[in-house]
Amino acid sequence: MRSIALGIGISSGVMATPATPRPSLILPRASHSRSQTGAVGLASGRSAATVSSRRNFVFVVNPSGANGRTGKQWKELLPHLRTRLADQCDICECITSAPFHAIDITREAIKDGADAVIAVGGDGTLHEVVNGFFCKGSPVHALDQGPGHSAALGLIPLGTGSDFARTFNWTNDPHEAIDRIVRGVKSKLDIGMMEGTDGNPHFFVNVADIHLSAKAGYFASMYKRFGNLCYVFGTLRAFWGHSNRDLKIKVNGGEWRTIHKVTALCIGNAKYFGGGMKITPTVDPFSGDLEVVILQDFKWYGFLFELHRLYRGTHLSVTGVSSIRVQSIEVVEKEVSADIFVQSDGEHFGFLPTKFSVLPGAVDFFC
Repeated sequence: MRSIALGIGISSGVMATPATPRPSLILPRASHSRSQTGAVGLASGRSAATVSSRRNFVFVVNPSGANGRTGKQWKELLPHLRTRLADQCDICECITSAPFHAIDITREAIKDGADAVIAVGGDGTLHEVVNGFFCKGSPVHALDQGPGHSAALGLIPLGTGSDFARTFNWTNDPHEAIDRIVRGVKSKLDIGMMEGTDGNPHFFVNVADIHLSAKAGYFASMYKRFGNLCYVFGTLRAFWGHSNRDLKIKVNGGEWRTIHKVTALCIGNAKYFGGGMKITPTVDPFSGDLEVVILQDFKWYGFLFELHRLYRGTHLSVTGVSSIRVQSIEVVEKEVSADIFVQSDGEHFGFLPTKFSVLPGAVDFFC
């Protein structure tokens, strides 16, 4: 197979196209792995017959996740991983070194014929790996494999929030995650897609959200050292100067309608965000639908008073909260100010207007 060089894309806001590639190489040997920040080459010196009988699994590790705990846990976990998977596949360990690096790693690994790409870290790492399954709005495919070959997505949750894992009632026990990968049971996972004014599609696997919650997520990133409390601090800061706004939405390509005094609008492919808030409690990430939850006319004290309902997923019965199922939804400001935040999977995306839609069963997922 080919040896691939990966680039490192660095940005401070909206996810950008990766920068010019910088050469680097990993050549994994049978039954063990080597680590290096940079590119992935899935080739080895074995015969073609041996290569075809084994699978190549790429583990994308964010060592700085959870304030550095992810990197430490990964080093402790790696011997166990080798023991469990050595007889099934070759393990390629790729360490990220910058924001969006996991996107590059994933794209090049899939092009080079990887059978699976496993995100090791939190929701941010998973978000980047999912975006690496696509390029310019289309799925990435192996260059040297037949049309029937596809890479699977896996997750070893070692991050701060791990909200996506909560949808499946998974714990942060990495040994359980490895057991799932070893079993090899996969399902077709829906992926959310969002398009802003720049026309570049962007993908999410968990929850995208607008206005207060998106602004809270933006500020929460500044308080990561406090663990899950960062989301509480982020929300309190977001309420400073916040005003509920009138938005216009178009559902499934229908007519525009106005939603008054919107506090937050959340689009869920999975159930949780913000460190355990069950914001879209009835969604099923294998259903082909997104769940949209709209919070209207909340004051800061009312929001905090009802916060416990968000964590329990019982907020749909609260006055000012509504929920709909959609395949697509467009959201714009009624009076344009270009300052309403949008985020996806806890990562800042930009500002309205934005269109959200679902790609049913887009990725095979170890579950």
